[in-house]
Amino acid sequence: MLVELTMHTTPSHPSADSPIDGIRILALLPEQWRKDLSQANGEIIIRVDTQDDTTGEQVEETITAVLDDPAISHWSLRACQTLSPSPPEPPAQDPPGSPGQEPPGQFQPPTG
Repeated sequence: MLVELTMHTTPSHPSADSPIDGIRILALLPEQWRKDLSQANGEIIIRVDTQDDTTGEQVEETITAVLDDPAISHWSLRACQTLSPSPPEPPAQDPPGSPGQEPPGQFQPPTG
């Protein structure tokens, strides 16, 4: 699941620490997730690829819990946008020796 998270500061807190805060937020997200941090107009934007069947709702729950940390609690989630669903399962392959499949190392030219 590929998700883009957009966070902004609460009105009572300046965004001067946003690069450091962005790194703090990344560190608190699950280690197995692939993450990409960027900033735009004083907001923190993180793209997350969970690489599994985690839902967008679960990603949102996770980031909401992360933002409860006192060091970054002045940030709030503005958007959690799903960019793509989890990749489809690869098609099952026929085991060697199945009808229509040549045994390894043997090739039969097409007739015709």
